[in-house]
Amino acid sequence: MKKMMLVGALLLSGVAAFGQESRQDVSFSATGLFAPAVYGNAVQEYTTKTVGILASYRYMLTPHSALEANYDFGQYSTRFVTSSLPNVRVHTRAQEFSAAYVYSLNFHNFNPFVEAGPGAMFFSPIQDYGSTQFDTKRTTGIGGVFGAGVAYELSPSFDIRAEYRGFLTKAPNFGIDNFKTNRYEVLSSPAIGIAYHF
Repeated sequence: MKKMMLVGALLLSGVAAFGQESRQDVSFSATGLFAPAVYGNAVQEYTTKTVGILASYRYMLTPHSALEANYDFGQYSTRFVTSSLPNVRVHTRAQEFSAAYVYSLNFHNFNPFVEAGPGAMFFSPIQDYGSTQFDTKRTTGIGGVFGAGVAYELSPSFDIRAEYRGFLTKAPNFGIDNFKTNRYEVLSSPAIGIAYHF
């Protein structure tokens, strides 16, 4: 009976200690968005650089492994050049929804990490003065997110997080056949922000 009580006490103390660890965090970051020029199918596509926001939720499975959900938002201008249309602009709202597996290491206050996972990017045309083509439609790109970064622990509850994120997806055509490049692009999105652990 005493052995059972001792085992029970040890299990309860282990569960209590496990429950006190920070296993979740939310982070908010400022991002930059850089897309390469895309050439294909007699179409040239250019994207202006912009800033955006990134919100993430991370759940720690082990001290080194986590699952993460992300939402990234930015607005920019996409320009198309074709033989018949030399300069068409589409004011674009890009929204990323992704999930990733995160692997991290601990070196005192520094926690480097890498991540990868599936996601979707929604390219929505904005019908305003920034667009010259108005028969466009939202394009959804299925792809994947990957990246690497480092978190610097300020306290048990807060850290500063800097990372490079890339999103691989097919270049959007906004529902216009003449804008199809049939090429993939990597949208680069470096980010820096703060995370709260709870």
